[in-house]
Amino acid sequence: MIARRPSKPIRVGTVTIGGNSPIVVQSMTKTDTRNIPATIRQIKELTDCGCELVRLAIPDLEAANAISSIKQNVSIPIIADIHFDHRLALAALDAGANGLRLNPGNIRDPEQVTKVVRAAREREVPIRIGINAGSLPPAAKPYPSISAHMVEVALDQVRFLESLDFDLIKVSLKAFNVPMTIEAYRAIAKKIPYPLHLGITESGLPKAGIARSAVGIGILLYEGIGDTIRVSLSAHPCEEVNAAYEILKSLELRQHGPVLISCPSCGRAEVDIISLARSVDKNLRGISKPIKVAVMGCVVNGPGEAKDADIGIACGKGKGALFKKGKVISTLPEKELLDALMRELKSLCSSD
Repeated sequence: MIARRPSKPIRVGTVTIGGNSPIVVQSMTKTDTRNIPATIRQIKELTDCGCELVRLAIPDLEAANAISSIKQNVSIPIIADIHFDHRLALAALDAGANGLRLNPGNIRDPEQVTKVVRAAREREVPIRIGINAGSLPPAAKPYPSISAHMVEVALDQVRFLESLDFDLIKVSLKAFNVPMTIEAYRAIAKKIPYPLHLGITESGLPKAGIARSAVGIGILLYEGIGDTIRVSLSAHPCEEVNAAYEILKSLELRQHGPVLISCPSCGRAEVDIISLARSVDKNLRGISKPIKVAVMGCVVNGPGEAKDADIGIACGKGKGALFKKGKVISTLPEKELLDALMRELKSLCSSD
């Protein structure tokens, strides 16, 4: 079992982050926040696929004011993503934002930050100090690495917020470079008590971005570091949420919907395992119960290799076995396997 780094719990709307709370999955809308109907639709899509916090881009006052209408139509907390103009943070707070993300790399005036912090303190709204390797403020002194510069910027901002009697703080230190990101999070984790938001920024299209994010986020989570995560992809945000849960499930940190165990197929397989696994995966969509389902290519070895699965099929020539917890319960013609598996799965899901 992974021993998580202790952190101070904070609340973003109805969601608790840090402490003993589960690691929170969040994403960001890809819509223009000023397009209120489109943004509401996307947030509802995200909510349906398991997103627990959503961040909105706030490029101007119109976007900040839109938060009020959006909040009335969605059920998950909203975080306002603020860059360059502290007045947008103040407007977002007035509109009811549940959290703020501030970038010290482009909002540097202490008086401006003070106004935002005081307004957030009055409303008990947390602030994420969001450090990005690509938008760091100018270095006041030489640093041995970019990650060291990132950590020092974060610490300076933490100290400043604390000096204003504000401790509803969350911190992130993101970069595209995975080793750099890991190094920064490892360092900051030892220096502050606040929750950490993990991510690999601008990680790319799903194929490469999921791999890059899984490595960076996964290593940190395995070391007990991290209280919220976002997988940043050039794709629909629900793909980010799905990928985040797969990372958490692989480390047994969260359970969210089915886990599909499928063999890679090989020259011994006498059925099209890849197509069959895809069909099963498609049929699993919409199932919320945390259940393990296996699709294996060998009748002899399949049940044994997937003995931890709640239910599965193992295929042979023209036929296959349906099994539960490693024990064969019936042998069926190949063309009946998928339907039999889904019937049994439906029965298992409704048994509770």
